[in-house]
Amino acid sequence: MRTLTIKPGAHYPIGAHCVAGGANFALVAPHADAVELCLFDESGDVEQQCMTMPGCADGVWHGFVEGVCAGQVYGYRVIGPYDPDSGARFVPDLVLLDPYAREIVGNYQGQHAAFKARLVDDSYDWGQDQPPRIPAAQSVLYELHVKGFTRLLDAVPEALRGTYAALAHPATLDRIEALGVTAVSLLPLQQRADESRLLGMGLSNYWGYSTIGFFAPEPRYWSGRAGTSAASELRDAVKALHARGIEVILDVVYNHSGELDEAGPTLSFRGIDNALYYILNPRDQAAYQNWTGCGNTLNLSEPRVLQLVMDSLRYWVTEFHIDGFRFDLAPVLGRDAARFSARAPFFAALRRDSVLSAVKLIAEPWDVGPDGYQLGNFPDGWLEWNDRYRDTMRAFWLRRDVTLGQFALRFAGSSDLFERAGRTPAASVNFICAHDGFTLRDLVSYNDKHNLANGENNRDGHAHNLSWNCGAEGDTDDAAVLALRARLQRAMLATLIFSHGTPMLLAGDDIGHTQHGNNNAYCQDNQTTWLDWARADLALHAYVARLIALRSRYPALRRQDWHAPIAWFRPDGTALGEADWHGATGGALGIRLGDDGGHDCLLLVNPEPHCVPFALPPGRWRLLLNSAAPQANEHALSGYATMDERAVWLALKEQTQHHNNTPENEHA
Repeated sequence: MRTLTIKPGAHYPIGAHCVAGGANFALVAPHADAVELCLFDESGDVEQQCMTMPGCADGVWHGFVEGVCAGQVYGYRVIGPYDPDSGARFVPDLVLLDPYAREIVGNYQGQHAAFKARLVDDSYDWGQDQPPRIPAAQSVLYELHVKGFTRLLDAVPEALRGTYAALAHPATLDRIEALGVTAVSLLPLQQRADESRLLGMGLSNYWGYSTIGFFAPEPRYWSGRAGTSAASELRDAVKALHARGIEVILDVVYNHSGELDEAGPTLSFRGIDNALYYILNPRDQAAYQNWTGCGNTLNLSEPRVLQLVMDSLRYWVTEFHIDGFRFDLAPVLGRDAARFSARAPFFAALRRDSVLSAVKLIAEPWDVGPDGYQLGNFPDGWLEWNDRYRDTMRAFWLRRDVTLGQFALRFAGSSDLFERAGRTPAASVNFICAHDGFTLRDLVSYNDKHNLANGENNRDGHAHNLSWNCGAEGDTDDAAVLALRARLQRAMLATLIFSHGTPMLLAGDDIGHTQHGNNNAYCQDNQTTWLDWARADLALHAYVARLIALRSRYPALRRQDWHAPIAWFRPDGTALGEADWHGATGGALGIRLGDDGGHDCLLLVNPEPHCVPFALPPGRWRLLLNSAAPQANEHALSGYATMDERAVWLALKEQTQHHNNTPENEHA
């Protein structure tokens, strides 16, 4: 390689960018004494040249290198004091990863300075790609893991399974589209650094919540095909999903990094400017505030760190056409010092941004820091994971220890949390199962968690699962137990899809996937988490698709505001009274839902272990769905009906016609 020279260049934009005649490099490190740019061979193993960055403006070190282009591997040595007690952790001997790296090379096995960046060309032919722009009130989310969803999918060529290319394959797209969901919510895809503890046990951070590269797609999901890259295959997948009318939501982790606590590796932020990027313990600057439970906490109250996050989000929308984000441990992002505020700089920056204000924003509204539970307190326009919905519905169907008032509150959109100016029922992301916790099948198959494979002596994972094994722990051949489990799953799925709010399904719950009682399978990159399509319950998949189709067809099932007609009644037909709302345990109830088109829907809900006779509202109704007998044909109802035990019924009010044959309302 010929000897290259470096000129001052420009301090903006941050990161490394190919420009006419070479590349400009800019690194934020205001507390550093000097910065060296190091160039490597294509593999990143051989250092070819190291140059001192000649310019520094506003804490940004910068330089322009003529003759450098896409494909060049580089890193930084950042010079400064090593004095942890004052918050400084500079190690000039280490080559550090650019926080703005768009492609990362290196084999991380728990060591320091394992990664380097590669300059990239972001050009891509998006053709006629357009974001689907599904309104929140019409959205149905489907949370999935790229590898777990496709690793055992025989209809995909073996060489592609478990990759971005598999997600773009027609066989994968067909399954997602047939279900009827409007968006896939992908577990983290930004490049991660697995914890050394897991690596020592032969495990990995499979879920991906250990990010080290906020701009770089995780290369472990790249097929390795010639002429492609992780980025190009991910773009192909997004483009293919959009062509099917399906949005792509990306789970992102901006609350902490994969550098972990003070004993963790120095890979990037820590060695570049520790006191800038992280919130340090005010009583001990050598330690980190651990409001994430992952060892460190990124400091978004620092403008340069906020800029990093905003630039990253904008990059994923503009360069990967991502339709929205689910923010892990989102209260961290809204903290100014230790206090959460819906007026924090991060939220204000999003609202002002012309790109990011147009995409879906979904919060996991809790962290382990002070005052860390913030469900219902995020700004207008945000959606929030609603764990109170999850716990209420589990308890209603499996434990029978919630009141009808609690059930109704959660079913109707959680108005106690979200009914305020600018927010609608869609702000509540309703779920019964998610990646974190039992799968739906395990929820009705295990009383206790079985996490020994995680190497933590079963101490990890939630103990409060509100689950019920229906009489046998785990696998069984007892036909009665299996039938009860199937019935409860169908009832909970119907409740979820027909509740007001934004429903979210865990991929695999629609085909009966089990993790054999592991409710914290974050480190299980194996058959525990890979969906077993060969044993898929296709009848259950068809049932879920039918639920979603019914929700889509009838607006009464998609409450868009708090004023939509809704009435609650007892099995005898009378309105629920005060004693019913606040009784010790919930029982059977009816729910009548109206819409402006006159297509009233009737939901009968019976969690009891016996049949219940119902007095139906006046008029003729057509039973569209019985969760206890999903194969049964539609038929008319009127007067009285005896409802199956542990079931949900959905009926539609049949429309009448005037004698002049002019329809009162169009029949749905």
